[in-house]
Amino acid sequence: MLAVVKIAGQQFKVQAGQSLYVPHLQGKTGDKVEFSDVLMVENNGKIALGTAVKEIVKAEILSDLVQGEKVIAFKMKRRKGFRKKHGHRTHYTRIKIESIA
Repeated sequence: MLAVVKIAGQQFKVQAGQSLYVPHLQGKTGDKVEFSDVLMVENNGKIALGTAVKEIVKAEILSDLVQGEKVIAFKMKRRKGFRKKHGHRTHYTRIKIESIA
């Protein structure tokens, strides 16, 4: 069974037993979460889209806070002495899909 689910404004293609990194979610390690915003479900060759989808994706939080790679935004104007350096690390949550029901 395959599903496309919307999590924190992004779409993810998920299957039962799969673990993935999603934008940071509220909760602690071991908490159960449900995602009801399912956009598409494929089950044994049958596809359900839009309002015909009645499934809910259930998942468990494996790691509550994972930091991504460091991203540097550097601005510079030549011959002017202008240099500006900004950076950030995006926060993610690692979840494991338990079931699509």
